[in-house]
Amino acid sequence: MKQKFSVVIAGGGSTYTPEIILMLLDNLDKLPLRCIKLYDNDEDRQNKLAKACEIIVKEKDPDIEFVATTDPQTAYTDVDFCLAHIRVGQLPMREMDEKISLKHGVVGQETCGPGGIAYGMRSIAGVLENIDYMEKYSPNCWMLNYSNPAAIVAEATRRLRPNSRVINICDMPIGLENSYAQILGFKDRKEMDIRYFGLNHFGWYTSIKDKDGNELLPKLIEHQLKYGNCPENEAEGNYTDDSWMETARKVKDLVRLDPTTTPNSYLQYYLYGDDMVAHSDPNYTRANQVMDGREKRVFGECARIAEAGTAKDTTLEIGIHASFIVDLATALAFNTHERMLLIVENNGAIENFPDDAMVEIPCIVGKDSYEPLSIGKIPTFQKGLMEQQVAVEKLVVDAWIEHSYLKLWQALTLSKTVPSANVAKALLDDLIEANKGYWPELK
Repeated sequence: MKQKFSVVIAGGGSTYTPEIILMLLDNLDKLPLRCIKLYDNDEDRQNKLAKACEIIVKEKDPDIEFVATTDPQTAYTDVDFCLAHIRVGQLPMREMDEKISLKHGVVGQETCGPGGIAYGMRSIAGVLENIDYMEKYSPNCWMLNYSNPAAIVAEATRRLRPNSRVINICDMPIGLENSYAQILGFKDRKEMDIRYFGLNHFGWYTSIKDKDGNELLPKLIEHQLKYGNCPENEAEGNYTDDSWMETARKVKDLVRLDPTTTPNSYLQYYLYGDDMVAHSDPNYTRANQVMDGREKRVFGECARIAEAGTAKDTTLEIGIHASFIVDLATALAFNTHERMLLIVENNGAIENFPDDAMVEIPCIVGKDSYEPLSIGKIPTFQKGLMEQQVAVEKLVVDAWIEHSYLKLWQALTLSKTVPSANVAKALLDDLIEANKGYWPELK
């Protein structure tokens, strides 16, 4: 009989939690479960989801134990995998990050530029706290960490918890590859073999082959130069709202900078920051869109399920982006040698890049380990951009460890999204004020 596993979802109050549970339940043949736990330090928020999630689990498999708790010992005792997607400060702080950045004429985005730096300074302590709980109560557990901003969090875990069983991963490439599969005529992204290098939210595909070994990247780039990541008929796209559609279109401009690779669409914030600011509403940012859209929709549906006592005919959907979690856990548990993009210490994988940089590259995942694939040397353009961004991420972690105002000012100054040290300082002073109680006190 196949071993059954226990998982805890850290950040149980996230609106992504129900779709992660649906995805886990849809893959019980790959990853059999005996227990699903939700853990959050915000009981009220988690309770908005917990009853509905319990009903969903019991209707699918009544033998799976379901627990929702705010107690770390209960959450982390006897678990095999921690699925971590915490958001310290929740959406109201994301809103502050975005609006403060835009006030200074700078990109207002969750993980890029000043918003990402502010969020990183909040996230480090929360992620470390959860690692420590995991190691105390279930020392053999793996944390599959996809808490944002993943690049800064990964650098912090590399330095501050170097021996911990933590794998940092992001779902963004999954979304991109789903789009590529649609453009190239595949039913599933797993019909493609990809090569990729970069940092989190900051990378490039260098090869996309079918299972017969035919290189399809030139065909994809030809399409992108005309349509971006949209299908020829935009109505056939799977984008959930206008902002993602605009992002897909913008890929046209990104590809022009290097028509030999295809970029992660987040690069729009670094390479076309002026366009991003010009098309942003400083009074109604992406955080507002999420609060008024996704948050109300998910909480409302969970309330309906709880009241009805059944999840039959639910509008909640399986999180396709979250499929990487099952793939990763299954690979670790059953030695499947799945090829996945992970955020790992470089250690020579990119030949002409620092060993201690946390890079996002393909890895082969097997029983209790992963093996990065060799990338070789990367071109000057990408290398220069990455070196600048890695320096930003390292300075942020320095600032958190040392409580250093200067290091954080340097990080903001060095960010490609910020035009000058003057703007960086004004941003920093506003962000310090907004983040009282979340950041270490800077000196």
